Amino acid sequence: MSKKTIALLVNTSWNIYNFRVNIIKALTDHGYEVLCIAPPDNYSDKLTSEHVHYVPVKMENRGVNPWRDFLLFLSLWRLFRQYKPDVILQFTIKPNIYGSLAARLAGIPVINNVSGLGTVFLNNNLSSKVAMLLYKIAFRSPFKVFFQNGEDRALFIDKGLVKSSITQVIPGSGVNLNRFAYQAYKRKQPFIFLMASRLIHDKGLFEYLEACHLVKVKFGEQVECWLQGAPADIEKSGIIKDQVETIIARYSIKYFPFTDSIEEFLKQADVVVLPSYREGVSRMLLESAAMGKPLIATDVPGCREIVKNEFNGLLCKVKDAKDLSRVMIEIFEKSEQELQTMGKNSRDLVEKEFSDEVVTTAYMKAIKEALTLREG
Repeated sequence: MSKKTIALLVNTSWNIYNFRVNIIKALTDHGYEVLCIAPPDNYSDKLTSEHVHYVPVKMENRGVNPWRDFLLFLSLWRLFRQYKPDVILQFTIKPNIYGSLAARLAGIPVINNVSGLGTVFLNNNLSSKVAMLLYKIAFRSPFKVFFQNGEDRALFIDKGLVKSSITQVIPGSGVNLNRFAYQAYKRKQPFIFLMASRLIHDKGLFEYLEACHLVKVKFGEQVECWLQGAPADIEKSGIIKDQVETIIARYSIKYFPFTDSIEEFLKQADVVVLPSYREGVSRMLLESAAMGKPLIATDVPGCREIVKNEFNGLLCKVKDAKDLSRVMIEIFEKSEQELQTMGKNSRDLVEKEFSDEVVTTAYMKAIKEALTLREG
């Protein structure tokens, strides 16, 4: 019997390389061939190995352009017809929508992952209405739809975008507990707050900058506020590359560019901060928790699943820089022992609920069921 092929369709090769390697390893360990389909970038060449094949596809990830999105649908249909994968795993908005439509036409079962609702669901505008209509059409046919938190799942069900019977909640994309190894907390001098994120509004970027200013006014040189991540692509989304130096200087922030070795920054931080407006399940909070960091985050879906108030960190109000500064001050004033306990609680939570094994087990079970149904 020939090997079964499982395809992964994602909006960037970078996403596959950084977030889906655990799933690829589980698939190849179980004897599957893996086909990675994503737009080409600097990480595409890293996806190819003995049992993994990479195929490029042209995909514009931002905005809705009916003609280009139709061409994407056609490209995916042709690829599915050419390579004939047995099951397709899909991540991010356009693969979930147009991949589902193309796979339905090609007669291939799909397993979707709604990793977060994105900007489109944070607004009530035409783009939001179009996205929900497309989801409703596309999600008539998937074998399974995974969500990363229960509130996102409930929203899709309540709006009639997906049948409850094909949905399941899984804890994010898993965390490599060896790479993000636990370190017992030890207070730094100066005390370092770190936000590691793309420099976009929806991550709570400007709330963090304002809060850091207030904290620095109170504590001066006792505190450093770090910001690490890639600039926004367009100005209306956040801080673009040409604005970084000016804006960072205004708020007395230490800025560091994007890196693949984020764990080196996490090691140096006292507390990791993410004042996001909404997440699926925040990868950054999971990785920080795995390393034993106390956390600060907004009390929103995708954050409060990881940050338990007064257990492994503190929660603040969304879109409220003053409240964020309040909890930053509160956590700074905690003793080293209190912060060490919070950090240990973070690691324990990840080991129990968010490890790679929990996520890959759910995927392998769904794939086996999809294959059995298709063959039966």
